[in-house]
Amino acid sequence: MRDTQTRRPSSLALAASALGLTLTAPLAMANEAAERLTERLDPLESYQASFEQQILDGSGERLQDARGEMWLSRPGLLRWEVEAPYTQTVVSDGDDVYLYDPDLEQVTVQALDERVTHTPALLLSGQVSELTESYDVEYEQDSGDDVFTLVPTSVDTLFEQLQMVFDGDMLTELWMTDSTGQRTSITFSNAERNGDIDDERFEFDIPDGIDVIREDQR
Repeated sequence: MRDTQTRRPSSLALAASALGLTLTAPLAMANEAAERLTERLDPLESYQASFEQQILDGSGERLQDARGEMWLSRPGLLRWEVEAPYTQTVVSDGDDVYLYDPDLEQVTVQALDERVTHTPALLLSGQVSELTESYDVEYEQDSGDDVFTLVPTSVDTLFEQLQMVFDGDMLTELWMTDSTGQRTSITFSNAERNGDIDDERFEFDIPDGIDVIREDQR
């Protein structure tokens, strides 16, 4: 059997001056950034796209490539299928998250709790108000794209920084940085926003003969 541990991604301090005048402008900019992000995400009901993913170490060296398809629908529904160089499926049905690894003949089931929803893909399928409450948001433009940088206000997250890149209303890239400096880049193509997605996309039937690991913390 191939070594499956080395080729899979791990399944992502602000300081302020005590002077009131120095806080006014940054706070206003932060509020504006959160409002801009809300304008992008609030109308989002569903999203589907192809994706290419790269994992880079702290020095920028490429560690892994992957590609596949994804579908999400609010609230809390997601299907993320890695097609190459290995196969792996993640499905959220709104109550539980299933991680299916055909090579290992194993599926892991975890309740859709707060920590799980802080993973980047599921984060997009959640409530926008919770997103802007749980992250400090910064905004900038880069070559005509709108770039939002999110820094978690809690330490109980899988990443230290998340960047969302939009071309107009369309999400085109995600960048995550973890505590080791490792970065994950996800680029979306052939994207469709608010299209019809069959509900069966977000159902998962556990195949016969597969080991089931349950991590239910509810």
